[in-house]
Amino acid sequence: MLKIYHNPLCRKSRTGLQYLQLKGVPFEIVEYMKKPLTEAELKKLLVKLNMKPAEVVRTQEDYYKKNLKGGSFLDHEWIKILSENPRLLRRPIVEGQYSAVIGDPVENIDKLIQ
Repeated sequence: MLKIYHNPLCRKSRTGLQYLQLKGVPFEIVEYMKKPLTEAELKKLLVKLNMKPAEVVRTQEDYYKKNLKGGSFLDHEWIKILSENPRLLRRPIVEGQYSAVIGDPVENIDKLIQ
């Protein structure tokens, strides 16, 4: 079963959720803003995404612009930052058994469905 890491306040995340609903595939919703991912969960998700932590950071967030922009952080530092500031995580992320994608654009989700 797929998992969607979803923020209901985010338009792109809502679009990803609607896309999954239209596709008719079973999925679980993880509202990571209510229960942030642990550092261990983030590490596992990054492996499935095949991405570095800095690649999943939303650079348009105010927190990023005020506190992180221009900084140089190691992977483990980014993971700690993301676990403490879940709003910085790009969304939606859709996770399958062996891989995951960022569902923006939503067509990326098809890689997990086909």
